[in-house]
Amino acid sequence: MSSRKVRVRFAPSPTGGLHLGGVRTVLFNYLFARQHGGDFVLRIEDTDQSRYVPGAEEYITECLQWCGLNPDESPGVGGPYAPYRQSERKALYREYAERLVMQGHAYYAFDTPEELERNRREIPNFQYGHAYRDTLRNSLTLTQTQVDQLLKDGVPHVIRIKMPVDETVHFEDMIRGHVSFDTNQSDDKVLLKADGMPTYHLAVVVDDYLMKITHAFRGEEWLPSAPVHLLLWEYLGWKADMPQWAHLPLILKPDGHGKLSKRDGVRLGFPVYAMNWFDPNTGELTPGFRELGFLPEAFLNLLVMLGWNDGTDTEIFSLEELIRKFSIERVNKAGARFDFEKARWFNAEWIKRSEARSLRSEVRRILEDKGVIVADDEYLLKVIGLVKERCVLLPDFYQQSAYFFDAPKEYDLPSVKPKWTEAKAEFFRAFIAMLGNEEVSDDAHELEIRFKALADERGIKPGELMLPFRIMLVGGKFGPHVFDVAVLLGKQETVRRIETALAAFAD
Repeated sequence: MSSRKVRVRFAPSPTGGLHLGGVRTVLFNYLFARQHGGDFVLRIEDTDQSRYVPGAEEYITECLQWCGLNPDESPGVGGPYAPYRQSERKALYREYAERLVMQGHAYYAFDTPEELERNRREIPNFQYGHAYRDTLRNSLTLTQTQVDQLLKDGVPHVIRIKMPVDETVHFEDMIRGHVSFDTNQSDDKVLLKADGMPTYHLAVVVDDYLMKITHAFRGEEWLPSAPVHLLLWEYLGWKADMPQWAHLPLILKPDGHGKLSKRDGVRLGFPVYAMNWFDPNTGELTPGFRELGFLPEAFLNLLVMLGWNDGTDTEIFSLEELIRKFSIERVNKAGARFDFEKARWFNAEWIKRSEARSLRSEVRRILEDKGVIVADDEYLLKVIGLVKERCVLLPDFYQQSAYFFDAPKEYDLPSVKPKWTEAKAEFFRAFIAMLGNEEVSDDAHELEIRFKALADERGIKPGELMLPFRIMLVGGKFGPHVFDVAVLLGKQETVRRIETALAAFAD
């Protein structure tokens, strides 16, 4: 571990929704920073203006807020290395690109898009690199006088890195160990575009250096870019300050074949974005975990287990526990399959573990959106406490608790009528009379004992009465222990529901 203060960053492009893989990258950065008393930086990499989508940056910020992964420095928060949007740092990148040209590590390329496209059509596997750069229109093939004139005339151009020939570059990855690359396999990436904006390759190195980033965690899809970045750190004289890198494993499709994409989510019926994302350009709405009914605690928990474990069979971790236990060395190299049923299990577990008060506002919103009037806050808390173990997603609270506020308007009669008898109707009339007795306590266990004793007196098996009783109170074959339901409804409401149901059962 370096003696420098730990500084990590998440640097998304504002081009659309935030994939769960992106949130996992944030989470690993955040845990590492908090564990080492460091800083977590949000930097917006908006240099590709052609792909910029209005509202995407605000969406990213809201996602992080929902997850509770708030940055120490960001465009919204500010910080000592502002600005944190690359588009607002445009002026400084040319200086470093020009320095690389002066050193002979980069060059001006004046090829037009049409010329490059023709090369791609005519030359199989064409790459702008050591094999072809000496035949193209750039400052390596033109005279200095020609280059100066083209620059003076404002002819559109880019600056490309000049990748060395027959060299090997390498680094130590915190997850993968020793990684090496043959420079012949890399093309001469564009560093500065014709509009003066840097590409990711130049901007990420310059910004990581200037913002004193010590550790860079990113997806393994960025590994092919590593040789370019390694050389830029070296060529700019900053190699001693280069962050330690960790390339995170991919999140795979459920079948394990390929990276999980938005299309897979649509095809298989589950979200892959943190929150609903509405694309203003296409009008397309892509669903998210939040709106489906996931708790942020469950979302983070399921993400951290995609590629990491603490070496035990433990699967449920709070954010505080993760900060203590997380280790980047325990992140697996192999890709992790996404299992939506397992994701649902995490959410159900977190709903069970959550205090009723922490669920109250969300459950109230869900019920009221369905037209359920929730007048008494304390009553709502009791309802939540009784039904939360039966809920997998937050919207499940509607089915599992609406009957506590509104009596059933319909009954599952096919489950009752075939075995319904006058003797059973008489039992419930007697039960109503018993409930009118002040001596009956508001204790579910005692109420069950009295119910079963009354059944025995009348020669009816208690088991034959339990389902009708449940359907009288809730309308169907669901819900918590029926005597807990009766006690929470109270004697008066329980009697009223039995009387209403008896009339329905008799029809």
